[in-house]
Amino acid sequence: MTMHKDKARSRWSAELELQVQFYDLDPMEIVWHGNYVKYIEAARCALLDTIDYNYPQMQASGYSWPIIDLHLRYAHPATFGQRIKVSAAIIEWENRLRIEYVICDSASGQRLTRGTTTQVAVDLATREMCFASPPVLFQKLGIEPA
Repeated sequence: MTMHKDKARSRWSAELELQVQFYDLDPMEIVWHGNYVKYIEAARCALLDTIDYNYPQMQASGYSWPIIDLHLRYAHPATFGQRIKVSAAIIEWENRLRIEYVICDSASGQRLTRGTTTQVAVDLATREMCFASPPVLFQKLGIEPA
């Protein structure tokens, strides 16, 4: 499988394989565009599990991390029964959490979709957005803050 250059450089990545289900299709018999968000959410959760900082751990640390930006670029449609690989990689973490995604056909490696999400830390006690990632994220990533 061909990997996007940023994913290849990331120390934090995860990949999962899914099979396209009938209920994900639109009337044109391809995956409805909104269902790709569900696929990348599954990959994001798998990635966050690898650093032990998924949604329950975020909440326990005193922060929520809402998505403030989502970009998807569709190259080829996914179809019923197709096996797809969904990869996620952390590419920014200092002031926000930016994750890159690539969805490929499992058999051929052909890229179907790519995208990014951007999340920011929000202090749960004050509901204030943080302008820098809190120390807990750096701890989970195993790096020192800049």
